[in-house]
Amino acid sequence: MMDDFKRTYLRLCKETCIEPQDCVLNQLHDDCDGNLRKKLDLSTQSLSVDTCAVLGKVLMNDVVFTEIMLCDCMLNDEGAKLLLYGLCANTTIQSLDIKGNNLRAAAAEALGKLLRYNKSLKSLILEWNALGMWEEGFCVFCEGMRTNKFLKHLDLRNNQINHQGVGELAMALKYNDTLEELDLRWNNVGLLGGRALLSVLQQNKSLVRLELAGNNIPCDILKAVELAIDHNSERHTTLRDSKTRSKVLSNEIQCLKVEKNKQFLNMMGVIDQQKDELTRSNRTSAVQFGQLQEALNEKNSIVNSLRAKMQMTEAAFALSEQKSNDLRELLEKARMEKNELKERHSKDLNNEQEEACMREAKFTREINAANGKNMELKNKVDELERRCKIQHDQICHLKQELANVTAEMKRRIAQAEERLEAEKKNCKQVLDNADTLRQKEMDQMKRYQEESERSLQDRIQKLENVRIQLEADVSRIKSAAITDRAQAEEEQIKARNQIRLEEQERLAHLEEKLHLLSQTRDESQNRCTVQKQTITDLQAKNSKFTFEIEGLKRRIEELNQELSGKDQEKVAEVNNVRVELQEQMGHLQAERIAQEGLKEKISALERQMKVQSSNHRETLLDKESEITSLLEKIRLKDNEIVRMREDEAQRASFLHNAILSYVQGSSLGTHCIKK
Repeated sequence: MMDDFKRTYLRLCKETCIEPQDCVLNQLHDDCDGNLRKKLDLSTQSLSVDTCAVLGKVLMNDVVFTEIMLCDCMLNDEGAKLLLYGLCANTTIQSLDIKGNNLRAAAAEALGKLLRYNKSLKSLILEWNALGMWEEGFCVFCEGMRTNKFLKHLDLRNNQINHQGVGELAMALKYNDTLEELDLRWNNVGLLGGRALLSVLQQNKSLVRLELAGNNIPCDILKAVELAIDHNSERHTTLRDSKTRSKVLSNEIQCLKVEKNKQFLNMMGVIDQQKDELTRSNRTSAVQFGQLQEALNEKNSIVNSLRAKMQMTEAAFALSEQKSNDLRELLEKARMEKNELKERHSKDLNNEQEEACMREAKFTREINAANGKNMELKNKVDELERRCKIQHDQICHLKQELANVTAEMKRRIAQAEERLEAEKKNCKQVLDNADTLRQKEMDQMKRYQEESERSLQDRIQKLENVRIQLEADVSRIKSAAITDRAQAEEEQIKARNQIRLEEQERLAHLEEKLHLLSQTRDESQNRCTVQKQTITDLQAKNSKFTFEIEGLKRRIEELNQELSGKDQEKVAEVNNVRVELQEQMGHLQAERIAQEGLKEKISALERQMKVQSSNHRETLLDKESEITSLLEKIRLKDNEIVRMREDEAQRASFLHNAILSYVQGSSLGTHCIKK
């Protein structure tokens, strides 16, 4: 960086056909050896106007030097103006020392421009110059001081500043709230200038050091100025302490926020891992369920093949029509119950969706009113962990139920196969015995059988149409529920994403539960239909199977009881979910009450702060009144002291006169006169 500065200096000297000064080159060489010092010291070096112009151009874009010393450099107004104009655009300089250069009007105007446009200069030393001799230039300098917001130290010693210049400077200090140190020693401030500075210090609270020695200012004004400066310094120290405390508190708050964000991210990562594990377990259970469904389909195909083989033995359809009608009535009742259950489920779903919408609205209102978001997130994470545990327990319970159902299905299939084998043996015996009798009646039975098969196929087709229609209704209801849920979600887009995700997960979980329950119900209904078909097949064989039909009826009743028990379990689960939601609402209400208590505490603390600030202002006003009263007392005492001195002087003069008259009247006086 220093080499770049040197190269640019030499290049500009070459472009302007100027010989580089050795003192500047030596200083830059010393700085290069000094490992990038931040100080450019050209003190006691006589700089020409051309050198000042080149240095001003180089320093315009310089980023190396933060301190420049030009003490006793014999600068004239033109050179100082060019150098200072270059420093107006500099962004790194912090200290400038131009002591002992006898600067005049043009340099004062350049200094005013420097103070107006430079935004990095903090210390300016102008000792032993003559800025106060030219009022117009010094007015421009004071205008720059008025608009400057970065300078903190200003040295104006021995600048021949009179009371008018100090008045202009005081007017500038009314609007300057950044200057902290001002040195005006050995000028011509006088009584009027002191009063102007004292009046300014009633408004300016940033000046904490003001040197006024050697300015012919009365003692009472100096003391008043010292008191005002002490007051400003105390105020400055209190403000600095408060700023440091606020910074420390803000850093601590930021650290706490970072830690809480880290904890929240860690908890969200754990929750995501648990969600991934749940999805994996759901996938594995779905795969196992598909395998079980395939096994059941294979068993159903085997049963259908056996049914096709056993259709040849259906000779007693006419005798079992009445019983089949009874079974049809039972099927219609079962369908009616199924429709009622579907309607109940749809009503429950609608109620749950409405409750979910109400809950979402309540949650949004509570979230808008809540300020303690960290506590809510912690409570929500705890609730999510508890829900994950509950869901894990429910999944284990469902897995256990699936295992029990599969075991029961296997056992029933084995029993059905054993019964089918026994029925095959019995049918073979019956066929062997009744083969001669049935051959004669085969034609009639075949015709009757075909007619009955057609009628049954028509009825089966009708039932299939009804089933398809019911499935379409169920799908339509589900699609309507999905569209309603989508509309509710679109209306609640402005709500918090976490709550929306939680509600969607709850709804998805409930839908999965309902889907599983519907699957179990459909499986049980399929079992019922299979059992009923087997009953009709067995009843068509022979009238001797009436006892077995009664046993199958009892089994159907048991299955209906199982269905009712499953419905009760479903209702119990829905009630449990409602209880959980009520508990969550209670937790949220408790959190809201706690947040209201925190708000009340915050308002109480704010009131206390207001009371303290008002007390502080009152104490400040009292102190200022005390200061004014003390100043008045000091002024009265000074007047008394002056009066006493005058009395003492008069007494001394009287004594002197008396002594002289005594001496003259005595013999010693006459002796002295003779001599």
